[in-house]
Amino acid sequence: MQTPVRWIVRIVEALTAAALFALFATFLVQIFSRYVLGGAVGWTIELNLTLWIWIVFIGAAFIVRDRDHVTFDILYLAVPDGPRKVFALISAAAIAGGLLYSLLPTWDYIDFLKIKRSATLGVPLRTIFSCYAIFLVVVSVRYIWVFVSTLRHGASTEAHEIHVGED
Repeated sequence: MQTPVRWIVRIVEALTAAALFALFATFLVQIFSRYVLGGAVGWTIELNLTLWIWIVFIGAAFIVRDRDHVTFDILYLAVPDGPRKVFALISAAAIAGGLLYSLLPTWDYIDFLKIKRSATLGVPLRTIFSCYAIFLVVVSVRYIWVFVSTLRHGASTEAHEIHVGED
């Protein structure tokens, strides 16, 4: 199970890096057209915004690890394993449940956006904002996995430890 997940993460990392490169190249085109050619090119701003939206949501769904998040875990780490497991189960269930609860209304609105197109690129807004639906599904699945893993193996403290001098 770990190998397919690693491959997916590596592919998404490569795609995200390519999107960051495209964002930077588009930014350079924008600067060149504005200050050298003397006129702004409208599509560059819209493409940069679209790329940024995709980078943020897809990166957060697939690349950002739990230990990379800021946590307020003083109480969590102060309690014994039993209450810590309950805290972890409640947290995972609340996150997965809340995201899944919002999925259908969110998709309804995203699907409604198919009637609108971006101003300069001509891309349907549904395509641009569909990355948020992907984010909802992937993060929900991740926290369902955390819930099941916590049930099987107990609460993890790995995400809450500070490793000084390690990457």
